[in-house]
Amino acid sequence: MYLTKEEELVLAGEYGYALQKAMEILVALGEIYGADRLIPIKSAQVAGVSYKNIGDAGIEFLKDFADAGAKVSIYTTLNPAGIGDEEFMEKQREVLELYRQMGIEVTSTCTPYYGANLPKFGDHLAWSESSAVSFANSIIGARTNREGGPSSLAAAIVGKTPNYGLHLDENRKATVVVDVEAEVGSFVDYAALGYHLGKTLGNDVPYIKGIKPEMTEYLKEMGAAMAASGSIALYHVEGETPEYGDAIADKLETITVENSDIMAVRELFSDDWSEIDMILIGCPHASLMEIKEIAELLRMRGKPLKTPLFITASRAVKALADSLGYTEVIERYNGRIIPDACFVVSPVKDWYRGIATNSGKSAFYFRSFGFKVRLDDAENLIKEAP
Repeated sequence: MYLTKEEELVLAGEYGYALQKAMEILVALGEIYGADRLIPIKSAQVAGVSYKNIGDAGIEFLKDFADAGAKVSIYTTLNPAGIGDEEFMEKQREVLELYRQMGIEVTSTCTPYYGANLPKFGDHLAWSESSAVSFANSIIGARTNREGGPSSLAAAIVGKTPNYGLHLDENRKATVVVDVEAEVGSFVDYAALGYHLGKTLGNDVPYIKGIKPEMTEYLKEMGAAMAASGSIALYHVEGETPEYGDAIADKLETITVENSDIMAVRELFSDDWSEIDMILIGCPHASLMEIKEIAELLRMRGKPLKTPLFITASRAVKALADSLGYTEVIERYNGRIIPDACFVVSPVKDWYRGIATNSGKSAFYFRSFGFKVRLDDAENLIKEAP
């Protein structure tokens, strides 16, 4: 991989230990994937935030960088943190403080594009959260691979990333055509479609025909489910996403999605309410529109939920919900908006045994954790919940 003279000096340690170690990570990654060079990036989004995931070894890794004076050189935000008991939270606060010392904006969200970390078409990024990577690549038309925590941090420090994968034009072309013959209309239909495609296609780049999403949130949810059940980081939707017109280069295999495929996913996550003891909305983190919908549904219900409702969102979105009165309504009916956190990366097995959600991503992960799962649209969850 070609390095400029300055990059060679960084690698040799002329600019200090922290930059050297970050450059070592990027060069190793670039050599593994055959990158020709490093390219500048506009922003980073770093994973490896929850103490549940990184543990004490992860804290020592971050301390190594922070103690060496590491500072990010481009705008950088974090993935969601975990929540737990006081002992857990003490460790979690230590993780966040180490990132803060490195100059990272400690807003911990899987939807950085709802805040200040909003890229534009064609921007090169180093993002790590799978649903955010899907959103950036597919809906915005920015360019990022699905980075790991160390590589996204290294890229944030250096301000560059190896030029391979989805940074290259040729790798952004579709590899399979998906003809959706199923009736896909609701939020959870899109979640189920994404779950099915992730399981079916693995890491392909699908060109999807036959869907007309009412809201961007539907595509956000579909992409998140695809990235969870598979590892799809980029998709194109005919007539909807910014790069669809140039996505098909050659004749491709076509697969068809039928109603039975969507119903199979819904039936997979159809556990009874008697086995559910929490409702979770906001995976990926909820938009203001999603929170508004929940507040209106609770008003229509007219009585508090016996099953606790949790909505995860970025602190920016929660601040808007607070100012518009949605938070007060949700709390009145036994709901709570939790900012900057994620139940998937929290030790919730100690607290709950069954989850009702409208998220295909949540359904996938919580079933893998051994939970009972009920997947349905928010309207049905609010109406039917005890």
